[in-house]
Amino acid sequence: MRVSKKYLAPALIATVALTLAGCAPAVDSGSGGDDLAPVDVSVITSQTGPLAAYGEAYLAGFDAGLDYATDGTGTVDGRELNITITDDAGDADKAVTAAKDVIGQGQKIIVGTVSSGIALALAEQAEQNKVLYISGPAAADGITGVNDYTFRSGRQSFQDVATAGTFIGDPAGKSVLVFAQDTAFGQGNVAAATAVLGGQGADVTSLLVPEDATEFTPFAQQIVDAQPDLVFVAWAGATSGAMWEALSQQGVFDSVPVATGLGDVSTYGAYGAASDQISFLNHYFGGATDNEANAAMVSYLEAEGMQADLFSPDGFVAAQMVVQAVREGGDDVDAMIAALEGWTFDSVKGSITVRAEDHAMIQPMFQVSLVADGDSWIPELVTAVDADAVTPPVAE
Repeated sequence: MRVSKKYLAPALIATVALTLAGCAPAVDSGSGGDDLAPVDVSVITSQTGPLAAYGEAYLAGFDAGLDYATDGTGTVDGRELNITITDDAGDADKAVTAAKDVIGQGQKIIVGTVSSGIALALAEQAEQNKVLYISGPAAADGITGVNDYTFRSGRQSFQDVATAGTFIGDPAGKSVLVFAQDTAFGQGNVAAATAVLGGQGADVTSLLVPEDATEFTPFAQQIVDAQPDLVFVAWAGATSGAMWEALSQQGVFDSVPVATGLGDVSTYGAYGAASDQISFLNHYFGGATDNEANAAMVSYLEAEGMQADLFSPDGFVAAQMVVQAVREGGDDVDAMIAALEGWTFDSVKGSITVRAEDHAMIQPMFQVSLVADGDSWIPELVTAVDADAVTPPVAE
């Protein structure tokens, strides 16, 4: 039985309990056997707030991934997966409170969040309480290797920046300006650009914008004045459209080369006339790959009236990881960790490996262009960037 889609309804509530299979048989708790005992999994992510759209795509992908990884049963070796979904609203305090609550109830698996700052806070809770945590689309490099209990289901900033670097050839002697929000995500991109491109001889500087800023004209002018060899834009959330409009109005695209990550479907029209002037690195779009898992996810989402989006794979992969952890580790957190470390599996983006040393997700990335389609723009794959070309160094 497929997971209910109630958590994707417009009228969202803070916590929704979803049952992925029919009623489980009663288990005698005194018998010592728990082969058929349900497994509780807590999903904490944004359903409201500035990153709500990303949270929605993540949850939809998680739903599709559970369907795929459990062959539509919602169970692992006969054990029902009970999924609780909590809205963190982009607030780390709310997320930590939710985590403490479910941990206090004895739950051992937490997944989710699209916010890097929140993911780092949840990672701390995972280590303190010795529970398994699999972060969502949160991209900060600091999540990788932060502790033994924390994994990730998506890419990290290093992989974004390394993909951006493929657009400028030899970085030595080039000037690269990172334009980003002053958040854990933005700061992570600056650090990654400094490590990746700076390590290859580029002069990396940054222009960080307050997260609550709504007027971007002054910042756009600063970019024009700086005249770098490449502007790498790292942006997320509801202000993306206004930011791109300001860059276009101030002639940034006519002055300097710009590379950025291709955002979710809703942003494809946000770049305006400059759409075909931007070099897009990409984590995922619906046509990026042609494999069994991607076909299954796209088909599942379409049947539910949705479409594959930027962070759908992160949810899909998280579901695959939960199933692997439960199947191989049972209720033992150390055994779950061992089951995930070094695991190579096929997913939406292709072959993915959970690096044993620090839990980095070794995966391919993509170069993408936007092409005109009538009055709109659609992504077109330029090339797949091999996972080895964008593999981050092992976190120490």
